[in-house]
Amino acid sequence: MAEGHSPSVRRRRLSAALKRLRTHSGLSAAEVAKRLNWSSATKVTRAERNEWKFPKRDEVAALLDIYGVVGDEREHLLSLTKEARGRSDWHQYQDLFTGPLPEFEAEATRIRTYEAVVIPGLLQTPDYAAAVAEASQVVPPDQIMRKVESRMARRSILDAPGGPHLTAVIDEAALRKPVGSHRVMAEQLRFLMGMAAHYKVTVLVLPDETGAHMAMDGAFTLFDFPRPEPGIVSISTGVETLYVEDTDYFGRHTLIFDAVQNLALDPQGSLGLVGSIAAEHDMRA
Repeated sequence: MAEGHSPSVRRRRLSAALKRLRTHSGLSAAEVAKRLNWSSATKVTRAERNEWKFPKRDEVAALLDIYGVVGDEREHLLSLTKEARGRSDWHQYQDLFTGPLPEFEAEATRIRTYEAVVIPGLLQTPDYAAAVAEASQVVPPDQIMRKVESRMARRSILDAPGGPHLTAVIDEAALRKPVGSHRVMAEQLRFLMGMAAHYKVTVLVLPDETGAHMAMDGAFTLFDFPRPEPGIVSISTGVETLYVEDTDYFGRHTLIFDAVQNLALDPQGSLGLVGSIAAEHDMRA
């Protein structure tokens, strides 16, 4: 599944490219609309804000004509237009997500996440994921297994050619909280140790003894995409996930992530702490 492409991310790339091209051309949205005999500049700006459902090839081609785009770049953007009109590989799970999370994960070159009270979704076991979904009281009971299935499927990106590298900084509190049961936690932590051996995964633990730090306000995830695409900050609440595409906002959260990463134990020390806490859960299971 992860080897496919994401239409929503393709639309995002296309929109960003069209905005960049118009800016470089020195033309206003109104001037572009006038040249194309479009009813208003709104049609131009909506395309640039990714507020379209299915980009039309002839309209994108007309925009590229105005901007003087030829050769390989033109073919690339027209190819993006075609791919942007497809259906997501994740359509069967689309009702379970408040945004394009699986598609962002699949298209990212790097994922950096800080979690304060739960194990990151891409590193969860089925039993742990089910316990988290049940405790949230947001996922209907009859949909919990589908939620678990979707979470397990998302992990396939780590094995996909060109898939992202995942760096997870996890607060010690998330390791100690008995989600599901102590047995579930022991199994989860042993699985986490196994995933830390994956060549695309780095697991770091922020120990309790660190005290106060820059990420005290809560968990977040950073998605890096191929340049020149801007990165995205993802912040989850109890009922929704916010995706912020703002260079300054992304930069500030990068500083926060770097700060907690520097405070975390190194990979070997992190595995040692995960192992010792797993043993504690085993004793209490």
